[in-house]
Parts: sequence; C-alpha cells; structure tokens
Amino acid sequence: MSIQTGLRRAAPDAALAAGVAVVALSSAAIAPPGRTALDLPGYLLLLAGPLALVACRRAPVPALCATTACVLAYLLRGYPGVAAALPVMVALVFAVRTGHRRSALIPAAAVVAVLVADIAVIAGQDVRQVVEDRFLLTGWLVASGILGETFRQWEAYTRQVEERAAEAERTREEAALRRAGEERLRIARELHDSLTHCISIIKVQAGVAIHLARKRGEDVPEALLAVEEAGADAMAELRATLEVLRDTGDGNGAENGSDRLDRLVERIRAAGLPTELAITGAARPLPGDLDRAVYRIVQEALTNVTRHAGPATAVAAIDYGAGTVTVRVDDDGLGAPDSSFEPGVGLRGMRERVAALGGELRAGPGAEGGFSVRAEFPVPPPDPPAAGHRGGADHGAADHGAADHGAADHEVKERA
Repeated sequence: MSIQTGLRRAAPDAALAAGVAVVALSSAAIAPPGRTALDLPGYLLLLAGPLALVACRRAPVPALCATTACVLAYLLRGYPGVAAALPVMVALVFAVRTGHRRSALIPAAAVVAVLVADIAVIAGQDVRQVVEDRFLLTGWLVASGILGETFRQWEAYTRQVEERAAEAERTREEAALRRAGEERLRIARELHDSLTHCISIIKVQAGVAIHLARKRGEDVPEALLAVEEAGADAMAELRATLEVLRDTGDGNGAENGSDRLDRLVERIRAAGLPTELAITGAARPLPGDLDRAVYRIVQEALTNVTRHAGPATAVAAIDYGAGTVTVRVDDDGLGAPDSSFEPGVGLRGMRERVAALGGELRAGPGAEGGFSVRAEFPVPPPDPPAAGHRGGADHGAADHGAADHGAADHEVKERA
C-alpha cells in the first residue's frame, strides 16, 4: 500500500520530467550545429537533466545542482542549442518557490563559467553571437527565478488569508460563546429573583398550614402535603437549572429521570388524580438526555390531565423495546373522540424535546374519549458497564447531567 502511495505521489514529477526530456531532445535536434556534434554523451546529458526533476519537489536544491551540472557539461562541450537549460529553469522555479532564494546563484555561476570558457575557446570568432546567446540564457534563468518568487509570494499570501479567516472564525465563535454565557447569566438572575421568591412563599405557607393543622390535632389534607412536596421539588429543580445556566460544567447537578417516576406518580395521586404507572420490557439505564426526556414527557402529560381532563384517571406506561423506548400517557377525561384541540406551549415543548432526540410524538383525543400522548425514542446501543454502575432498576440515575431550561415548569397554561 505504501509503495502504491509513493508511486502516485511521484507520478506528477515523473510526467514533468518526461515532458521536459521530450522538449529538450526536440530542441536539440532542430538547433543549429554547435562546435561538437550531438553524440551519445550529449544525449545522456539531455536525459540526465530531466531525470533529476523527479526529485524537484522533495529535494529542490539537490535537483537544481544536478540539472545545473548537466547543462554546464553540455554547454562546455559545445553541443548545439541551449535546450539542456530547460531542466535548470524548471528546477530553479521549484527551488525559489520553496524559499531557497540563494540557490539561484548556482545556475548564475554556471552561466558565468560557460561564458568565460566559450570566449576563451572561440577567440577570434563571432564572440558577439556567443555573448548574446549566453545573456539570453541568463534572461531565461532570471525569469524562472522571478516566476518561482511569484509563486512563493502568492502561496504565502494565500496562507495568510486562510489564517486570518480561521482567526476571524475563531473570534466569532468566542464572541458568540461569550454572548451566550452572558445571556445565560441574565436568565439565571431573572429566574432566581422571580421564581425562587414565589416558590419559597408557596413552600413556606404550605408548611405553616401543615404545622397548624397538626398542632390543632386535625388531619392534614393530602392535597396540602402534595403542595409542600411539589414546592420542595420545584426548588430543587430550579436550583439545578440555575447551576446549569451558570455553566458549572461538571454535569453533576441533581436532575429528575425515569428512576423518579414513582415519586412523580405518587405526587399526582396526592393531588387528586388516580394514576397508575406501568413499565414493560427489559428496563435498562438510558442516556442522560433520553432519561430526562422520559420523565419530562410523563410529568407534562400528567400535569395537563390534572388541569384539563376533569374527573379522570390516568395511566403512564413505559415500554422498553429492543432499540426503542416508548412513553405513553392516557386518560379517560373530558376529551371526545375526533374532537379538535389547539396545541399549546406544553405540547410544542414536548414535540421539540422528542424531535431533538430523533423520536416521534403523537398527541390527540383517544379513540374512546379522553386524551393520549405517545412518544417513541430510539435508544443507542448501551456502553460497556462502568465499575460501580447502579443496576437496571435505577434507570440511568447515575448518568444524570445538567438540568434543562424547563426544570421548574411544573404546570402549563394550555392543553399540551
């Protein structure tokens, strides 16, 4: 596999070397005769220069030295034309492009040496033509160096633009996170200043009423006990929500999950709604978000039953399937079959919560009256059990993370 990868990487350089070799041989074939006729050593020099270009990307300076040596030998022997300089021009572009600017002195020194040698050899002949040819060669080499520098500057500019774009994106993300954190803190302050005060008063007043009833020897109404317990739970959930909004980041805040459904059902019963909880299938721990969603769907649906169904009974059912978990809450209240209803904030919140986990929610009047809420969630494969993991009866209680923003929302204003 590595050999194939190496061949694929070398293919462009090999194609470049082959193309340069073809051009060099063609140019030498049609060039005017030189001092020496093109023989086997001349052809070998024409091929050796392009062959060195195979390494021009990985080792640009050695490739430039090799091609320069070939063209120096070619010109000193007086072979026709200057086609052997083409590999030098290509190698010079790569060398300067990779930042080896001083390497341009190598072919420059070779041109000077060839010019001096030519003048010494052809003294008394057409020195002017020789000088013009060598200066033309020098111009080509200078153009190659400028082209390599242009490529280098362009690549440097492109990298700088990309770095600036990445830095700007990183700055935007940091600013967005900072604004989000500031907004979370503002919401946390508002919740603390408003809801905490109201819930505290409810909890304290309920506690005082219970205390006075017990002091007078009277039976404490179950509804009053349910109010006190609900107030305590609301305070606990509100504190957990405030911790999340303040971004503690530890994920250890208290949170309701499927393991507390029994307590939720008992509280609903104490509030006056006969409620049953049924769990079928192989109960197992659920991921934190899914575990919280199960609890919230049951909580919201039962709250709506107490508010809108009138005299009714309710059944909350949790079914653990092979790859799904299904939550269903049915009541036999005032809802009529095929009747229309207007979705409220609570139902929209449930639908958004279910959709965020890739599930499906169906809610509406039951076939025989009442109202039915059914949510089906996909369950990802379980992770290997960690040491000290709490058993299957504790459905994901050890994986409760930060509370969601609706933790203190125990009741809704419309049918959900």
